[in-house]
Parts: sequence; C-alpha cells; structure tokens
Amino acid sequence: MKRPTNRPKPGLPTAKQVLDFIASSDQPAGKREIARAFGLKGNEKIALKALLKDMADEGLIDSAPGRAFHKMGGVPKVTVLRVVSTDDGEVWATPESWHADTPPPRLRVLERGRRSALTLNDRILARTEERGKGHVATVMKKLERSAAMILGVVRREGDKHYLTPVDKRERRELPISDLKGAEVGDLVLAEPSGRPPKVSARVDAILGDPFAPRSFSLIAIHKHGLRDAFRDEAIAEAKKVSQQPLGTREDLTHLPIVAIDPEDARDHDDAIWAAPREDGDGWDAIVAIADVSFYVRPGSALDKEARARGNSVYFPDRVVPMLPHELSSEICSLKQGEPRAALACHLHVGKDGALKSWRFSRAKICVAANIAYENAQAAVDGEPGRVEGELVEKALKPLWECWRALLAAREKREPLELDLPERRVVLDEKGRILSVAPRERLDAHRLVEDYMIAANVAAAKALEKKKAPVMYRVHEGPGREKLVALKDYLATFDVEFALGQVVRPATFNRIIERIGKDHEARPEIMEQLLRTQMQARYSPDTLGHFGLSLASYAHFTSPIRRYADLLVHRSLVSAYGLGDGGLPPEDATSFSEIGELISTLERRAMEAERETIDRYVAAFLADKVGQILRCRITGVQPFGFFATVADLGGDGLVPAAILGNEYFRYDEASQSLIGDETGETYRMGQKLELKLAEANPASGALRFELPEGRYAGPRRDRTRRPPTTQRRGRPANIRHQGSKKR
Repeated sequence: MKRPTNRPKPGLPTAKQVLDFIASSDQPAGKREIARAFGLKGNEKIALKALLKDMADEGLIDSAPGRAFHKMGGVPKVTVLRVVSTDDGEVWATPESWHADTPPPRLRVLERGRRSALTLNDRILARTEERGKGHVATVMKKLERSAAMILGVVRREGDKHYLTPVDKRERRELPISDLKGAEVGDLVLAEPSGRPPKVSARVDAILGDPFAPRSFSLIAIHKHGLRDAFRDEAIAEAKKVSQQPLGTREDLTHLPIVAIDPEDARDHDDAIWAAPREDGDGWDAIVAIADVSFYVRPGSALDKEARARGNSVYFPDRVVPMLPHELSSEICSLKQGEPRAALACHLHVGKDGALKSWRFSRAKICVAANIAYENAQAAVDGEPGRVEGELVEKALKPLWECWRALLAAREKREPLELDLPERRVVLDEKGRILSVAPRERLDAHRLVEDYMIAANVAAAKALEKKKAPVMYRVHEGPGREKLVALKDYLATFDVEFALGQVVRPATFNRIIERIGKDHEARPEIMEQLLRTQMQARYSPDTLGHFGLSLASYAHFTSPIRRYADLLVHRSLVSAYGLGDGGLPPEDATSFSEIGELISTLERRAMEAERETIDRYVAAFLADKVGQILRCRITGVQPFGFFATVADLGGDGLVPAAILGNEYFRYDEASQSLIGDETGETYRMGQKLELKLAEANPASGALRFELPEGRYAGPRRDRTRRPPTTQRRGRPANIRHQGSKKR
C-alpha cells in the first residue's frame, strides 16, 4: 500500500488527498485502507466515514463492489468487465455496471499467454489501471456469463411490455424493465437481468420491423454476432491495395479461360481452362483462383478482419463478406474482360483422370466469359444462343472432355454420393419472396466441383512435398456409436448393416443402391446417412477426407470467402518462392488454434444461413395458415414429431398431445411413435397431409395440426385410460421404447 507523501498533521485528509490516494493506490481502496494509509484512529475514523459520504453525495467518488472507492466517472481498481470486441487476439471490454453520465470506457484487456482465450460477451474479474489517456485491464479470472443477449419482438399486454424471443427454441417471454425508446412490434436486442424466477429484460438496441422484407437475415446477423460492418482502416486499406499494379506474373491472358458460377453469384473467385496435350497423354488444365494473398497481407487490418470473420455468410438478400466490397466483388472477383491477379494451379490430367503432375504460379488472366451453370449446360447440350459458338468449341467442349476423365477417376475411388437438394429462395427487387424451391443439379455443377477438388488435392500434395504447413479440410469417418444407431435404424427397413466391416464411403453408397430410386424412404435414409457422418473441420493434421475418399485434401479454391483457403495460398507462395504475401512463421506454428477458430466460425455461418432460410420459408407460408399441406416427417421425439413441407422445407412441430388419447410408444430404433391400441404409426420419412396452424417469420417456426377429423380431442367413450406415470417433461400419452439407457 502506498502511503501519502503530504499527510496533514493532525486530522483528516482533505478531499483532494483522498482522491489522489485512490488514484495512486495499487489495490482497491476502501475505508479501512484509507484510514490505515493516513494513520487514523478512533473518532478520526468516524469523521472519515462522514467525509467519504459527503464526497459521494457531491459526486466526487463512487463505490465499487466490496466497498472500494474510485473517482466518480472513473474505473474501479478491481471490477467486472464484459468483452465487447476481439480483434486478432486484441481484446476490449467495458465495465458491466456503469452509473456515470459519460459513456462507459473501453479497456484493453491483457492476458497471460500469446493468444486470447476470451470471446465476445465473456465476463471477467479484472484489475485495472490508467495508462496514458486510457485504461488497461489485467484478467484475474474468467466469470460465468450472467446471460446471453436475447433477440426478440416487443409486445404489450395491459400496461406492461414483454419480449417475445425470435429463437424458436426459447419458449419464455420476459417482462421488459427498460424499453429505451422501443415500441410495440420492434425487433430488439435485449439483455436479461435479475435472478430466476424474477428475470426481466433491458433493451440494448432497436433493430426495426422484424417482418419487413430483408429483415430475416438481419435477425441472424445480430443473433449470431456476425460482423456486418468493416472498420474504417480496413476499408481504407482495401481501397489502397486494390490500386496496386499486378507486378511480374505468368501471362495467361491468351487462354479462353471461363468462370462458371450460379446465376446469382455475388463473387467469382475461380476460373477454369483445359485442352488436349500435344503428346496425346491426357489434358493440360488450369484452375485459376483469385490471388487474394497478393492484396491481403498477414497482420494487416484486412487480415485481422478476415480472420475474425472466418468466412463469408450468404443470405437470400445479402452477403456478409469476409473481405470488403472493394476486394470481394471488385478487384479480386474474376470478371469477364478484366485483367486479374490469379494463383494458377497447372494440372496434367491423365487419360484415366489421375493427376500426373502439378505446379503453381502467380499469373495474370482475363476471363473470356462469366457463364451461369444453366447456360453452360445448355450450350454443351447443343442449345444455340446460350453461349457464343466459338467459346463453346474452344472453352466448354475441351473442359467437358477433360472432366469426363476426372469423373471416371472419381467414380473409381467411390466418394460418398448423397443427393440431398439445396433450397433456393428467389426474391423480387423489393425483397419479397417469389419462390422457394430446390436447386437443380446439373453436370455443369459436377464439372466445376471436380476441377475444384483436383486443385484442392494438388495444393495439399504440393505443400506436403515441400514439407510446408497445410491447413487440411478434414473429414473423419463415423464413430462406432453412430454406426450402431445406423444399424438399428436400417433394420426397421429390413436392410442389413454389418458392424464388423471396414466402413468406406462406398459402404453407404451400396445402401442407397439397395433402397432403390423409387423407394419412398430414400430421402429419409439419405438424411440419416448424412447424420451418421462426422462434421468436416480444418486442421493441420493429416486425417484425410472420408466423404471424398481422399487421403490429402485442402481448401484452395475460394480465398475470397474462406480464410482457410487464404492460409493455403500463403503457404504455397512461401513454399514456391512466389513473392510477397507468404505465410509468416507465427501463423505456421499456430495452425491448430487457427483451424479450431475458423471451424467454429464456419459452423456459426451455416447455422445463421439455415435459420434465415427457415424464416423466409415461414414468411412464404404465412398466408397459407389453415391450409392442408403435403409434408414429410423429418424427426420423431417422445414429445411429438417434426415435419417439413414437401419441396419447401422449414420444420414444424406436431405436438404429441394432438395425436390422440391412446397410449403412444416411442421406438428409438425405428424413430417412430406407435399407438398401443390402433397401431397407428408416425415414423421418420413418412409422407402425410397436415394443417398449417402457425407460421412465425421472426423465429422461422412452423406448427402443424392433424387435419380435421383425424383427432378432435379426447374420446368420451373410453373405459380404460393409460397409466399416468411418465418421465418429467414427457406427455402422459407417450411411452419410451428402445432406448439404450432407460
């Protein structure tokens, strides 16, 4: 404890001396510490208490938890902070409680260790100190999160306001203690406060009308904490680097290289070319990828933004890009007729489709055409007018010829083939929904996919040969527990599955073949096979890609929208001596941590995209409430089953309570609900008609009921009622059967 240097003798310290002592003390200063520092005893302590109260009343000091004092408007020596920003390991936090009229200060958080373990909204107990014109905080310990922010809609009941969460898994409504100007119907971000059962919500931000066009993606952006605005320094840097000359590069502008993408693509980061080799030994092919590493250098403001985002997030009405517009949709986007910087993968594809050799170069290209998948397919199929005739002959036909060899090699290695359609939401110019339908799968899609896979394999093997760091795309084979569950499930369709066999992707393909194309359960079984798989992730470990049946695989082809690809580019630049923008040593030794980070960010993006599609589907169906719709059961639980509208998607619950008054058994192996008396069964994959009872666009939730006449409530003529014993939380008319754990 520091002692005052000019303590008055005798008597109390002045208010100024108290303030100076509080400011200079290296630990929290309460009444006891102040009295000890100034040598006060007896009545002087009583007088000190009165002085401190007067100073508090005058607004000179405030007290922190634990009765320690600090200057009013200042930060306590030890206090609870909430993390509000994490930028490439640089963490910023603000006081959790702040009573001054001024905005709460931002403190830079210091942690032991080189990399931050803190994430957004984490709570920490920290020791604070002034440095220069700001404050820094040293972490003492990480605290449990008091509560996560809740996204919801304001509603009014009587003279009270309530928050209705948009998350369909969140069933509670909270009274709102502080509206902060929000009105009924507003979409708001709110923070829960208090302890159960007296929990309320304080509005933190007003986001607008949740049902307006283009609001559904905004809900996902705020719910998942997606960074939808770039810092000024990143934008300024993007504008600057986009003006730099391309430098010395291999000139490939004479080649009729084309970019084949979705019709609604927001960026174009890959282009392809192929031609028969003069020696007759297969084909030469080039997969040219936007040279993002040339523009986004390690440690730059752009790099920090890209790593914090991990990937671009695509919604029906907008994209939250990994890189600013100046790069993602301008200078790095491979546009027709525009000279562009590319990292080119040169492939020698043998007649059997095997990769015989490869090399990488920094190149200059000029895309001959940006072609939609549908137009490329139609042109190759002979439909005139879709693509210029000369381009069809010089670019598309050679690409297709080389692809047939790649396809043969693909079929030989037998990767996992699950034909699960992707939904596409089509909007008009005002953001209103025109249609929701599965995307058509064409040979043109498969062609581009196989060229990308070939380049990804070449990138991984090239780095392995150079003994350089590789950020692999890892997909491990399914574990035994999932295989046991799959065996039990397939048995309900009289399909055998041996657990002792060596499981390969072809094993699952054979199951699909045995089921047949016309089997009504085919989509359901393919979904179950998908659930059996492990989730793909990023890692520096050579664990292979089970789904693609490949031993070495990395992501190389989309550096505009995936940070993993940018790392692979940098490693190639370093390994091949291709100039500036290579992989720095500190990143090379941190691939495990970076891989975990970008894998987490990828999962967050996928969840945000999926939830947004569900909200659009719910909005599309909102005017069909009360109608009978064709549905398919997609999940069965003891409390009911989930169904999705045929050809649209969007899951909705059918509660067990409306299934009837007979006793229903839940059979875990077959994932079915079975009536004890009638034998009526509701199982995974079953097609049936349901009445749409509710469609909530804000949450994306649907609720179904059985059509009129199927069940109209409890039967009055029942003489025997089922027993009421049940597990907690399970409807009384459901009995569980088939569980491994009773």
